[in-house]
Amino acid sequence: MNRTLRDREEPLRCNRGMQKATFEERGPAYAATLARKNFRDLRSILEWNHEHGIDFYRVTSTLVPWNSQFELADLDAYDKLRRLAEHCGEYVREHGMRLTFHPDYWCRLASTSRDTVERSLRAVEYHADWLDLMGLDRSPYFGINVHIGATYGDRAATAERFREAVRELSPGARARLTVENDDEEGLWGVPDLVEQVSERVGVPVVFDYHHHSFSDRGLTYREGFERAATSWDCRPAVHYSEPARLHGADAKPQAHAEYVARVPDWLRDRADVMVEAGGKERALRRLRE
Repeated sequence: MNRTLRDREEPLRCNRGMQKATFEERGPAYAATLARKNFRDLRSILEWNHEHGIDFYRVTSTLVPWNSQFELADLDAYDKLRRLAEHCGEYVREHGMRLTFHPDYWCRLASTSRDTVERSLRAVEYHADWLDLMGLDRSPYFGINVHIGATYGDRAATAERFREAVRELSPGARARLTVENDDEEGLWGVPDLVEQVSERVGVPVVFDYHHHSFSDRGLTYREGFERAATSWDCRPAVHYSEPARLHGADAKPQAHAEYVARVPDWLRDRADVMVEAGGKERALRRLRE
């Protein structure tokens, strides 16, 4: 989301969606209309971002609403949608930008529920389809980032279910998949993910600086990053945020602040840093002031 553009008199946004009842009433044809508007505005957002020195952008997971219910190629005016997506990809490549996706919290590839796993696999696949539509490389550089997010009472079995789900993905989806450390001590820290996922099925670990404080496994921030960086064969992506409590808010320890004070120089030198803050692009602009 870009709040500056969203708050204009004529808003630019690429997250137009609809409720289930609306989809059931209006169907894929309306989803196609919203998707075309979303890709058209995405191109404008990318242009604004680049003009303001923002070349790493997380794209919404509602870019094509309700894509779990249809194939892209079956949509009305698919060729027009494809051209709009290609224009976005062309701009990204021309200006050396980086896009990633972060499917919603319910995307749980290691779930004990087969139905949840199948829906999660489908979600990763249609995110990969969007990247293919834009003509972007099948690489974690254009990543689809997920959490394992639970242990279900058996860490080893959960890790194996996650690995098995990775093996079920198509080559294009698997090539883009990344996994992020969690924000609870009992869940998945960087060493857990490197050892149980990256070294076994080749999925890179996205180092989340704030999350590491909850699941550090005895590693400093820099050591945690270095461990995660070994899992990448391109420039790593990392997430940086600061706790809202650090900025005086009465919030849960995991909550992100509206703004951040600084990003460590060593982190900026070694990785592409996604600033996660409530202020979105305004937080980044304030950081640079």
